[in-house]
Amino acid sequence: MSAVLIAFEGLDQSGKETQARLLAASIAAAGRRVMTVSFPDYETPIGTELHRALHGQRDYAPDVIQMLMIANRYEWKPAIARALDQGTTVLADRYLASSVAYGEAQGLDPDWLFEAQKYLPPPALTVMIDIAPSTAVARKRTNRDRFEEDLAMLGRVRASYRRQAAQAGWIAIDGERPVEAVAADVATAAASLLALP
Repeated sequence: MSAVLIAFEGLDQSGKETQARLLAASIAAAGRRVMTVSFPDYETPIGTELHRALHGQRDYAPDVIQMLMIANRYEWKPAIARALDQGTTVLADRYLASSVAYGEAQGLDPDWLFEAQKYLPPPALTVMIDIAPSTAVARKRTNRDRFEEDLAMLGRVRASYRRQAAQAGWIAIDGERPVEAVAADVATAAASLLALP
């Protein structure tokens, strides 16, 4: 069974990280190699600059922010490609579609944002965990970054994700339900790709 990359997308607090962790545990329990990555990764050189930008220490235009986001993923490209080549399944908490969603919500061309990422390893499946912007805010009331504080923009981000989820290779899952119910749907969606017992 060849390794695949599965991306988890959705608004902040939708449960992406939790669901990636639960699926990773299932893959590992089946005796398979699995690696999880999360974007943005604030530990890299570009990620450090991104953290400053998202927390009020820099004033970049939306196109610069998204170019930094995309460059942050390219920093990880060699490690992701190596893992896949070695038969390790990769689970990404945010990936290509995030720049499309957040960039489009700020008036950027979604096709341009997608094209800029065409040399990154493509996901075999993108799981969009759908929640309302009000749910995202209710789940995280403090320490929100500049995107998390803008409810109207979160609505536009959600609309972009829903538009993207109509494409092949995507599945949209209702994230307003209990964690276990969402996890069951994630497992079902990934089952054919991973052939888990």
